[in-house]
Amino acid sequence: MKIKFIGAAREVTGSKHLITTDHGKTIMLDCGMFQGKGLETDSMNRDLGCSPENVDYIILTHAHIDHSGLIPYMYRMGFRGSVVCTNATRDLCALMLVDSAFIQENDTKTFNKKRIKRGLPLVAPIYTQQDALESLKLFIGVPWDMKFMIDPNIKVRFTSTGHMLGSSVANIEINDKGVKKRIAYTGDIGRATNMILAKPVEFPQADYIITESTYGDRLHKDPIDTDNELVSEVVYTCLNKKGKLIIPSFSVGRTQEIVYSLNNAFNDGRLPRINIYVDSPLAVNATSVFRTHTECFNEEFRKVLMSDSDPFGFKNLFYITRAEDSKRLNNLKEPCVIISASGMMEAGRIKHHLANNISEPKNTVLAVGYCAPSTLGARILSGVKEVSIHGTVYPVKAQIRKIDSFSGHADYKEMIDFLSCQDTNAVQKLFLVHGEYEVQLNYAEELKKAGFTNIAIPSPKQEFIL
Repeated sequence: MKIKFIGAAREVTGSKHLITTDHGKTIMLDCGMFQGKGLETDSMNRDLGCSPENVDYIILTHAHIDHSGLIPYMYRMGFRGSVVCTNATRDLCALMLVDSAFIQENDTKTFNKKRIKRGLPLVAPIYTQQDALESLKLFIGVPWDMKFMIDPNIKVRFTSTGHMLGSSVANIEINDKGVKKRIAYTGDIGRATNMILAKPVEFPQADYIITESTYGDRLHKDPIDTDNELVSEVVYTCLNKKGKLIIPSFSVGRTQEIVYSLNNAFNDGRLPRINIYVDSPLAVNATSVFRTHTECFNEEFRKVLMSDSDPFGFKNLFYITRAEDSKRLNNLKEPCVIISASGMMEAGRIKHHLANNISEPKNTVLAVGYCAPSTLGARILSGVKEVSIHGTVYPVKAQIRKIDSFSGHADYKEMIDFLSCQDTNAVQKLFLVHGEYEVQLNYAEELKKAGFTNIAIPSPKQEFIL
């Protein structure tokens, strides 16, 4: 049996790892898009690193696009196997993959208009909304903690990581020539301090662990009053500076946390009467999915639901779905808060809001999560004086701020705490993925202190025998 690390190898996006068993089955762990490398991203995403028609199963840890976003392309190129995931992940992918295709189609139209003017050949989206819809027929939803036999020699069990709704460790048992081999792929690891989701849970003992390392060199600040920190940003920009507060945020997970935090402040009378707009059709629909998956919530949030029938809605909060309503936000003169996707500022409506607001000193761009090094979000956070958005260069005059309390990724201590349920002597090899190489080197040293010995940091498309 062997494993090939196709994506998220010494980088953060594009999670995609291929297992080939000795009895002839091929399993892809996640199938994510690369993000944030300009034109290079397109060619990287079109190189799947395998023959899609020969893949039997995709085992999906969660719905974020850097883990799920190439499933429709796999379908387009001939994949007809099963996509196995939790029920919540399946429901979110039904929204997110179609939304990803919609964004591609629209961004391609904008891009092609400029290529026509330059006499360049047209480009096509990686996949269409129809591809996304067709690929959804392959999804199989499985409850947490249930052993699901996908093949006479392969069993899967999902256990929660608390990273996003439905996110899980994929615990896989493979009968390899009469020998049981246990593989745990953690996907992304969440935090015990999440305001909505239940904290990560222990997972079964594994022989091989594949785990993320995004924050392998970072310790989060001690937990603070998140609600008050966010309210302070609203007051500072909207009341003191009379400007707009632009919050790039992932539509699924992060947006719901921000809205819930603002809802708490509204209920307590701490939130200024400023209009707040959630400008993302995906966020609107994803919030509805959140309401149906109470199995993912922590006890405190379940108690809130007993007294607050809608913790994702309050007066002065408006959900925007139509494109024409989104465009009207550009003409608003009064102070307001605009929450829009994507969190790394790479795609979607947020790029239009940045183009219209980033050059005004009284405005603030507030980052609330991780931005991969090559993304627009990372460039803006680095302090550059100008940025290119949709081919036009804009001076950066708005104030750039960041708060870490909404981070969905565990820091290195939290990740090691999560892995502490494992007997390190029983782990034959631990693979680090989904992280920048220098960060991974640091994390590997911390893991050694925790007792893990055989640690590998795969390079792109490197193969290992298990």
